[in-house]
Amino acid sequence: METSRRPDHEPAAPFPGGGAPQVPAEPVLAGRTALVTGAASGIGRACAQALAAAGAHVHVVDRSGEAAKGLAEEIGGTPWVVDLSDPAVVDTLPAEVDVVVNNAGLQHVAPVHEFPPERFALIQRVMVETPFRILRRTLPGMYERGWGRVVNISSVHGLRASPYKSAYVTAKHALEGLSKVVALEAAEHGVTSNCVSPGYVRTPLVENQIADQARTHGISEADVVGRVMLERSAIKRLIEPADVAEAVLWLCGPRTGHITGTSLSMDGGWTAN
Repeated sequence: METSRRPDHEPAAPFPGGGAPQVPAEPVLAGRTALVTGAASGIGRACAQALAAAGAHVHVVDRSGEAAKGLAEEIGGTPWVVDLSDPAVVDTLPAEVDVVVNNAGLQHVAPVHEFPPERFALIQRVMVETPFRILRRTLPGMYERGWGRVVNISSVHGLRASPYKSAYVTAKHALEGLSKVVALEAAEHGVTSNCVSPGYVRTPLVENQIADQARTHGISEADVVGRVMLERSAIKRLIEPADVAEAVLWLCGPRTGHITGTSLSMDGGWTAN
């Protein structure tokens, strides 16, 4: 299946996040501390691994206890098993961190007139209010130290809309706005704030969606990816979590101090249409 290959058409190396992280020539984040939400799987897991490989001590934040503890042990990080749908738990997380990756999220698909209000509110709490609370808690320390990196994992849906995803699209648009406000406020303190906005990423959730749609519509998984999910994308391959993590790591590196308030699109040309 074409989507199992990386953009250079070399086979993906075995690595739990999908693809192999590129270990920096030098530990560019040595002595730094990072906090990654939704870190136990998918994009968050790949980000935690990449940041740890670059020398950072990573706080692995996830509600999946076994997976969070396993990853923390693997990368020498610290697990935090919390449910971010409860805003109060943010105050139990470490405040003294140099890098924040707001990644945790969830999805629900339904037309607006049938969308459960409680589900809409939950998605906003996890994907908008929690990042705000985390940044409200961690920015003062970054300001005092004169250095910090905020990377918000947005989505092509933070830049474009799709039907039946009102809560997710709303949340990602809000996250993009929050990121820009932080960029303006934090610039004088040596802190940058950016979004990484991928299209469909090869995560367990997406893989399950592919299989379900193939069964439902009676088409191949390749057709689900190329003709359904990636219809608006010029590149008809899923993005690997490790590729998103490399973009996050680059934004946290030593040559990106003037990159702030931006949204780095990794959508295969979706937004070029």
